[in-house]
Amino acid sequence: MSSHGTAVRQEALTLLRTGTRNADVARRLGIPPGTIAYWLHVDRAERGECPGSHNPKCPRCDGRALHEAAYAYLLGLYLGDGHIIQYSEHRVPSLMITCGDNWPGLMDLCEHAMRAVFPDNSVCRVQRIGCHNVKVYSKHLWCMFPQHGPGMKHTRPIVLEGWQREIVDAHPWEFVRGLVHSDGCRNMNWTTRVVKGERKRYEYPRYWFTNVSDDIRKLYTDTLDTLGIEWKNCTRAGKPYNISVARRASVALMDAHIGPKY
Repeated sequence: MSSHGTAVRQEALTLLRTGTRNADVARRLGIPPGTIAYWLHVDRAERGECPGSHNPKCPRCDGRALHEAAYAYLLGLYLGDGHIIQYSEHRVPSLMITCGDNWPGLMDLCEHAMRAVFPDNSVCRVQRIGCHNVKVYSKHLWCMFPQHGPGMKHTRPIVLEGWQREIVDAHPWEFVRGLVHSDGCRNMNWTTRVVKGERKRYEYPRYWFTNVSDDIRKLYTDTLDTLGIEWKNCTRAGKPYNISVARRASVALMDAHIGPKY
């Protein structure tokens, strides 16, 4: 990604302050609309035009109250489809959760959770091919998601800190819902049985969770154990990346608290 100098940024802000639309500024200067929107947000915050967002407080650093249920859900989403990134021209890092366009309800839940966990920070959606990146900007993302690090998640240890474990223990269903919404699904499986000499087809629902990280899969299955959910590993091509929940009582519990993505 190319960086933009101070002169270009100042030109953009001059246009924005005169009321020029973000899209028009982006086209005129050849800069991504998301960058223009971010520059405008930071400029307004620095000039005190965004009440409450000039110096947002952090639950970890400043003791601000935390919406724990929303955090448990957002943590599950982050461990599945999220990552934290900071471009050179951005002073504030962003948490990005990728949500498929086939599930607009999931996208809404993700945005609502971000706004609940970071009530004073900027949240936006960025269109990509077949999906949207739901993003929140905060200087305290490292505090809230200490699992962040270089490289892909399955290449490094993923261990919850004590305060995160307390939240997950208090809100296990929200955590499981976030994991399933990111790297899982509910679908219909089928099998055949011979009944009185006649082969019949039967369909039954099943929840799947697939993640390459051994640590993240264990966080998922350990939480299922605390909830009384029966599960099993399903190895495919020699790779144990799939967790299945198919027992009728366990599926009924999952349906009551999670249900299909929508």
